[in-house]
Amino acid sequence: MEDKPLTPVSTDPIELTALETSPSLIFTSFTATTAFQLGLALRNRILSLPPSSRKPALISITLTTAPLPFTTDSQPVPPHVVFQCATEPGTIPDNEVWVRRKRNTVLRWGVSSWLMRNKLLSSLSDLKKDGVEAAFVQKYALRSSNGGAVADDYAIHGGGFPVRVRGVDGVVGVIVVSGLKQEDDHQVIVDVVREFILQGGEASA
Repeated sequence: MEDKPLTPVSTDPIELTALETSPSLIFTSFTATTAFQLGLALRNRILSLPPSSRKPALISITLTTAPLPFTTDSQPVPPHVVFQCATEPGTIPDNEVWVRRKRNTVLRWGVSSWLMRNKLLSSLSDLKKDGVEAAFVQKYALRSSNGGAVADDYAIHGGGFPVRVRGVDGVVGVIVVSGLKQEDDHQVIVDVVREFILQGGEASA
């Protein structure tokens, strides 16, 4: 498989916002079949990355559903996963934790986890940028079991991306990649979704 690098990733919140709501990244429809074809396209694209960028990754695509009652053991009903796979051997259970936290960020704020990170970074002075995770916890009063350093249930690392459908307000699903560098987790989704939609919702060979 030919090595194919990703397109450069933006860190400009204004540019990222415009891109996420542009027609090139908005689906005409989105079903479980769409998710399956898109998931396969993501796996193929990750496997085609140059060796310096390619790592085992977990891909997860979920549909957005209304809040459901808690189960009998007071645990929330899990999300409606319509596609999930590891790209190759080497993923670990921690990838699943990252998937959950990135997904939660997209569902709560309606934008990619990479955009959330860069919006917050743009509001911090250079001296405080290293503490972006703690700033995230403080800004939104998030639960943190490690003294406020990192949020328990949300992540502002790249790799969580909203599924939008033309004519529908809000987010109808979430695409997550975990395992690459965070900027690559984000950009591989952008590149694949753009190409997928350009081809009429079909995975490229």
